[in-house]
Amino acid sequence: MRLGFSMPHMLRLKATCQPWEAQVTGADQTRLARWAEQLDYAMISLPEHHVIPESHVELSGPHYFHAYSGMAYLAGATERIRVNSCIAILPLQNPVVTAKSLATTDWLSSGRVTVTFGVGWLAEEFEILGVPFRERGAIAEEYVQAIIELWTAEKPAFEGRYVSFRDVAFEPKPVQRPHPPVWFGGDADPVLRRTARYASGWWPFLTKPEDIPARLDFIRSQPDYNGRLSEVYYGFATSRVGEGHSVQTDPRARPGMTRQEIIDRLGWFSELGVTMSSVPIPAVNDIQEYYDYTQWVAEEIMPAIA
Repeated sequence: MRLGFSMPHMLRLKATCQPWEAQVTGADQTRLARWAEQLDYAMISLPEHHVIPESHVELSGPHYFHAYSGMAYLAGATERIRVNSCIAILPLQNPVVTAKSLATTDWLSSGRVTVTFGVGWLAEEFEILGVPFRERGAIAEEYVQAIIELWTAEKPAFEGRYVSFRDVAFEPKPVQRPHPPVWFGGDADPVLRRTARYASGWWPFLTKPEDIPARLDFIRSQPDYNGRLSEVYYGFATSRVGEGHSVQTDPRARPGMTRQEIIDRLGWFSELGVTMSSVPIPAVNDIQEYYDYTQWVAEEIMPAIA
């Protein structure tokens, strides 16, 4: 079991965020990324939305990054820690541009990119960006195929309904071979089937922890399963966020748990098939107290779960 770093002020979800996080700046996050690397956290992941309709701001908050830009910045600010998205909304950006962005970051960072794609859930965001919401699954299916083609083929070519190209050159290729790890985030059957076909990792959100083994069996039972699923990320705070970012109560995932409670829960996650998790930000008062807490996790939790 490895731990990702819970970066404060990546978003302002009502279900999980604390008031002090809104004061954390980009400069603070840069220093925290280097701190996370120093403490041997495995990964920093960035959420993504492009716009939040006013009707969703109360639960979702207004503050989100463009995942690929943020990943590139944090990769450039560090030397060893991996960067990921949680999630990048695959249908909302041209796949050629997405492939180029991620390949660039992977090449410049010496191979530290993982990407978690999602199909999105916020219909108004799709409408604003001119992408048909009801076709997002079909779009995602073509886009991931096109991205992998660009990353891996010497002479990439693809013919689809939503994207086509031929007689093109695409370099630099990613450093990682055959390509950077692709994960999918989400819980619906079509997402899991897509995970089976293309991914090496799965990031569930609405799936209850105890249901993870059955869903992993579903992925691995698909007739076109690629045989590569090796990573499952389930953070402590995941079960505190419901559909549409609604607030859920889960005493087993409360922040500020004792050392043994955290170790026991991570052990349970591991038994369920989870390979990576994150400890929730506790009820601290400011960023300095969070530095102290993340160091405590590195010294007291990481050795016990390694």
